[in-house]
Amino acid sequence: MSKAKSTAGFPKSTLVEVAWEVCNQVGGIYTVIRSKAPTMAEYVNGPFCMIGPYMGKNIHSELEPLNDVQDVFGQAAANLRKRGYDVHYAEWLITGKPKVVLLNPNVIEAKALSVIKYLLWKNHGVSTPDAHPLVNQVVAFGYLTKLFIDELVKVSGKGQHILAHFHEWMAGLPILDIKREKMPVKTIFTTHATQLGRHLAINSPLFYAHLPFFDREVEARKFGIVTEEVIEFKCAQHCDVFTTVSDVTARECKHLLGRKPDVIVPNGLNIERFEALHEFQNLHALYKKEIHEFVMGHFFHSYTFDLDKTIYLFTSGRFEYRNKGFDLTLEALWRLNEKLKAEKADLTVVMFFVTKREFYSIKPEVLQSRAMMEEIRQTCSVIEKEVGRALFNASTTHTDNRLPELNDFVSDYWKLRYRRTVQSWKSNKLPMVITHKLVNEESDEILQFLVRRNLLNRPEDKVKIVYHPDFITSTSPLFGMDYGQFVRGCHLGVFPSYYEPWGYTPLECMASGVPSVTSDLSGFGDYLTRNFPDYEKNGMFVVERGRRTFDWSARQLSGSLHKFLTQTRRDRIMQRNNVENYSSSFDWKTLIRHYQQAYELAHHG
Repeated sequence: MSKAKSTAGFPKSTLVEVAWEVCNQVGGIYTVIRSKAPTMAEYVNGPFCMIGPYMGKNIHSELEPLNDVQDVFGQAAANLRKRGYDVHYAEWLITGKPKVVLLNPNVIEAKALSVIKYLLWKNHGVSTPDAHPLVNQVVAFGYLTKLFIDELVKVSGKGQHILAHFHEWMAGLPILDIKREKMPVKTIFTTHATQLGRHLAINSPLFYAHLPFFDREVEARKFGIVTEEVIEFKCAQHCDVFTTVSDVTARECKHLLGRKPDVIVPNGLNIERFEALHEFQNLHALYKKEIHEFVMGHFFHSYTFDLDKTIYLFTSGRFEYRNKGFDLTLEALWRLNEKLKAEKADLTVVMFFVTKREFYSIKPEVLQSRAMMEEIRQTCSVIEKEVGRALFNASTTHTDNRLPELNDFVSDYWKLRYRRTVQSWKSNKLPMVITHKLVNEESDEILQFLVRRNLLNRPEDKVKIVYHPDFITSTSPLFGMDYGQFVRGCHLGVFPSYYEPWGYTPLECMASGVPSVTSDLSGFGDYLTRNFPDYEKNGMFVVERGRRTFDWSARQLSGSLHKFLTQTRRDRIMQRNNVENYSSSFDWKTLIRHYQQAYELAHHG
């Protein structure tokens, strides 16, 4: 794509994009910032850089310093350094190589921070607690970002249009002073999820019905997030253009932040990062075999089932039992298990819960079973070679061309070792439902549900559970594969969230050619239903949760899972093709037009 065509929708301006998660992986906004960067670098019409906090030397391997560069950002950074601040100007070594300015919030002395916090209260009515490390860092970062923008205005000169885009309350504080001082800078503020919304959704059973009636100040005090909520509220009120990532969150913003967003900016992915061109069907088969290995090690010491008739489902994300829909998923799985048992179905479902919890270690029994299976593999490999050599010798020396008795070629030592190894691996205990020893195991809601509903990996259960309370990485002794590879090896992702401003997990599934379940209360699910009426044909399932009871939604999800299981293998292959074809609609190059709209609005507003 030519540069002239790329910049067609962007106003000619100097653009800075500010976020706490620039070069600082904390949560989902990091994925937004990082995956969007190559498209931003291609499409912006003028100088562009991102601003984030400098959180330590660990980031240096991802940066190429630009400290001597004399563009407007280099000059502004140099001027701040001359004033004694710790400022890093560099290329971020990701696709697109965007320029980044990293400001160190930890070098602001306590005395100076007290003055900054006093002015924040005096000028804007934002009170801040004394002993709150994150708020202190956020206030210091906001102060430094404002100083940088001051310098940027000076070096840019008159007549240069400057746009400053701030993500979330942790980055948005400079908006307040930019507005107060009537600076020649247009501001855009994006909230990805409201501070109050996340807390209320966890604690209020009828969150969406009650949205118009919450008193934001009372609720903020109740949850101990007064400062965060006030900053977010004031940023939304004072920015020139207010955006959020979905229509679902827009309704939340209208009631909790007192302003309806001007533009919706849906999240996308840099699809090329996930796409393996024409190989994704082959990759599914390859990584499914690796998941088979784990399943054999985890289950087959107790009992076996047919891996060719086994379907792998998974859910993943931050541990928010209700918000992420873990509770609904478990209820639907229990119902599915009962139905499959009643039907005497000849297939098995293995459901993986992948999330992050505090744990002491991997359970020794899980590691031991895996190690013993490896011992069996090595024993079989030796026997295979021994038999192969002897069989070849026999085939060249015997006059009889019938196949000899292969058992005769195995030495007594290896026969005995084989029997002992297999015997020591076999167990009469049930396969564990969790792979790790949790710190607070007795209060874990997933485990409580499994015990209460007796969904404990019994031989007769058609639905098996593997709860893995840690991220899946290539260094994991249980899987030995990356999370993206694990996703490709599964058949279906299950994410029926109750509160999900956007929801990257089903989008990542789509980009990997894996069908998934989402909900109409997730931003992604809502976007799907509004823009793609044929989504179900293409392997995307949307659970209705907005106007339905928990019981109704559980029944619907259970039914959708059952329908998915009863498809033929050919149907599933077709579905993977359809899902993968869909993913281009969520490429940043397609969705960047929403950012263009927000910048145009700010530029001409």
